[in-house]
Amino acid sequence: MPVTLLGAAEIRALAAELDVTPTKKLGQNFVVDANTVRKIVTAAKVTAADRVVEVGPGLGSLTLAILETGAPVTAVEIDHRLAAHLPTTAAAHGVPDGALTVVPADALRVTELPGDPNVLVANLPYNVSVPVLLHFMETFPGIERGVVMVQAEVAERLAAPPGSKIYGTPSVKAAWYGPWRLTGTVSRQVFWPVPNVDSLLVGFERDATPRGDDDLRRRTFQIVDAAFQQRRKMLRQALSGLFGGSSGTASAVLEQAGVPPTARGEDLTIEDYVRIARV
Repeated sequence: MPVTLLGAAEIRALAAELDVTPTKKLGQNFVVDANTVRKIVTAAKVTAADRVVEVGPGLGSLTLAILETGAPVTAVEIDHRLAAHLPTTAAAHGVPDGALTVVPADALRVTELPGDPNVLVANLPYNVSVPVLLHFMETFPGIERGVVMVQAEVAERLAAPPGSKIYGTPSVKAAWYGPWRLTGTVSRQVFWPVPNVDSLLVGFERDATPRGDDDLRRRTFQIVDAAFQQRRKMLRQALSGLFGGSSGTASAVLEQAGVPPTARGEDLTIEDYVRIARV
């Protein structure tokens, strides 16, 4: 029996049955278009050989599109009403037993996942999208690649190159794990309720070789935070607080790392920040 997808009318009926009113607090904008959820799954290149984790499955429209490929899904859902009903929806739409595992939890607090997922696919609310992505990349090194739908501004920041006006803290921290790229546009009209922001798909692939251990990552991220906290200042000034308030010491460290002390945070690649952290 093939897996079938949710239609717009069924999604609204499910919400009414569960007494679920989409809330801004949880960033709940449900995708009601089958073509869009299939587009996300296709962009993520999900096959039956993958093991997928989905954050915020909601009523299950994207979940079913992932399961349609034959890949097992671990779905992390903070809303306990939605989490409890998702297996029922899956069974009614032809999902075989054991293919879906639901974890009723806050994605930012999850530290263990069943099924050892290697792909992340999600429609993430804009207010927590970057923290969730960074938490999952840090906590689950088995995640090799993924595609997420996020607010357009967030997607553009994640994929921004050094030197651009929108290159910032999320861009550099995301790049620690590997390259990120924009992979598609999404119309506002495919959501219920219709959001007042545009959405984009952003994809990533984890580097085969890690840049360093957790200690180096923490030091690197500390330097990134300091650099962009005062992004208009030269690095020798912006980083002076990390070096006892001395711009001279900061300059010496930067020069030793091969970075001009007069550069600004937005000029540096992730490799530059890692060299500073190593020094």
